Amino acid sequence: MRTPPVPQNLKRRILKDALRKNETRDEAFRRIIRSVPKGKVSTYGKVAAAAGYPLYHRAVAKLLRNAPFQGLPWQRIVGAGGEIKLKGEAAAEQRFRLGMEGVKFRGKRVNMEIYEHTLRSWETLK
Repeated sequence: MRTPPVPQNLKRRILKDALRKNETRDEAFRRIIRSVPKGKVSTYGKVAAAAGYPLYHRAVAKLLRNAPFQGLPWQRIVGAGGEIKLKGEAAAEQRFRLGMEGVKFRGKRVNMEIYEHTLRSWETLK
């Protein structure tokens, strides 16, 4: 089943809104990210959707840029299809951390069939 395309003006509004500071939204993202267990991964888009903000995957990425200072398991969040979206040393660090947790790769991608964590937003409302 294919999802209908998102209207261009809606995409633009979401992009602008994602850049604004929103502590409620960011805390929802943090709760979801913390729920991903060691040895599992999820995607930016699925974190955003589980937090109640579908289409806000860029806002998740923006939050994670500061994650090392927030104690979040940032390495467990990857791009769609299991791809590491970071570049250079940061990508190597993410791959290393995931490897230390037991996550295996197929080429440059995490094997999502095995390592993707199913997010359940109702379990993270604590």
